[in-house]
Amino acid sequence: MFLTPEEQSLTAEFLEQGYIIRPVADRAALDWIRDQFVALAEEAVGAKNMLPPDAFLNQVHEHVPVAQLNDFRLRMIRGINAATELRQNYYKLARSYLDALVGNELAMQLRVNLSIQLPDDDSSLLPVHADTWSGDSPFEVVVWLPLVNCYGSKAMYLLPATEYAAFDRDFVRLQKTSSEEVYQSIAGKVKWLDVAYGEVLIFNQSLPHGNRVNTERETRWSMNCRFKSVFTPYGDKKLGEFFEPITLRAASRLGMDYRYPGTGK
Repeated sequence: MFLTPEEQSLTAEFLEQGYIIRPVADRAALDWIRDQFVALAEEAVGAKNMLPPDAFLNQVHEHVPVAQLNDFRLRMIRGINAATELRQNYYKLARSYLDALVGNELAMQLRVNLSIQLPDDDSSLLPVHADTWSGDSPFEVVVWLPLVNCYGSKAMYLLPATEYAAFDRDFVRLQKTSSEEVYQSIAGKVKWLDVAYGEVLIFNQSLPHGNRVNTERETRWSMNCRFKSVFTPYGDKKLGEFFEPITLRAASRLGMDYRYPGTGK
């Protein structure tokens, strides 16, 4: 392969583990995203924040009861996705890593997602799953971004690639059970991914993953967005409906627009 030593190392780590955790490639873009959320949350709770941004987001459960969480989260999602700079700033956070792992002609999810998990709240759980089980393309990766330090039960878990073969052999039996039984079958093998603010996680969404009750004393805020190469196969989520090209190169643009002379085809 004609990859640089750094790209080869990143590729080997991603294939072996099923994920990488790295410092964000653009810290200013990250701080901009967090500042947007602080402003949106201040407006939503009707309180002027006098705390540092991380402390305010970590303690937002003091302002938002569980019964209001879903409405609050949807308001945050609408607000952040209305910001025209969001998707470009989100891409900047992981651009060099995506170039190495996915390619430099990318399609990006149209709307970036947000997860907010209050302490001891069991209403916001994401049961064990792989995105490909519900129609996502195996050519996608997820860029997962914490807006606060995510650790322990405040983080997400992933079944590492090294453990997947055994799970795959047992999947026919497991798919007839509940999601909780599936989780319990791999609970001792999953990796809890501690990701600090200032870092970004990129993972293979074909691997089982999810979260559990957040037993830490802080609220989890994390974002996620899918990226894939424009010219790789799509699943149920299509180009133009769910994905949008963001880095098409000149030769691809010319090729897509080419018509043989005199034919109009």
